[in-house]
Amino acid sequence: MPKKQTIVVLDTGDLASRAVELFKAAAEASVERTGRFVVALSGGSTMRGMHRLLAVPPTLTSVPWVQTHLFWADERCVPAGDCDSNFGTAWKDMLRYLPLPRDNIHRVRGSLSPEEAAEEYELRLNRFFQLAVGEYPVFDLVVLGMGKDGHTASLFPGQRALYEETRLAVAVKGGSPDVHRVTLTYPVLNQARQIVFLVTGKEKAETLKRLDSEPELPAARIKPLRGDVTWLLDQEAASLLSNP
Repeated sequence: MPKKQTIVVLDTGDLASRAVELFKAAAEASVERTGRFVVALSGGSTMRGMHRLLAVPPTLTSVPWVQTHLFWADERCVPAGDCDSNFGTAWKDMLRYLPLPRDNIHRVRGSLSPEEAAEEYELRLNRFFQLAVGEYPVFDLVVLGMGKDGHTASLFPGQRALYEETRLAVAVKGGSPDVHRVTLTYPVLNQARQIVFLVTGKEKAETLKRLDSEPELPAARIKPLRGDVTWLLDQEAASLLSNP
């Protein structure tokens, strides 16, 4: 596993609560430090428990939502109303309930062509973070999952996107469903102040064990330059780790 890490093993039902605690703590610290909290979320079934908890008390009323800006680590190139849309699922689970200004929701426009969606998202990132040439955005928090093949965000094994060094967001294709997607790149993800992985299930255990010995696995390439990585694992996912 990457350096600068904390591994926390919990019962499956407690993962979402711990993730929400980390989200709230990061939000409060970021707003105190800079006046805003900028987070990149991920989709997938493991994230839905966290998202749903964010939309109910006490988190609903204790997070500084007005100062919070939500981006996505990746998105499928489907319309927002499609069942495979990360934004669409997040809207159903939490966004429609949050006291969050709509201008603070920075989604990928999945209805565009993949390249157009990636270019527009990159432009949005540049404008929001007011980046100079050669600079990368710095997220206060990035929440990621991991597939059984070791992918994270939509960075899949063997694809060119793993070696992108200049773009902020790129178009890719793969995963389940096997569709076109837009993903943030490593130069962006590894600038984050804090990264939290949520990983569940026995089918992920072997891959988690291999992260130390196979540094080319996409999830193993998450090595933040300025922040820390926290792995929130359930018992099954952590079952093959020698010192979780």
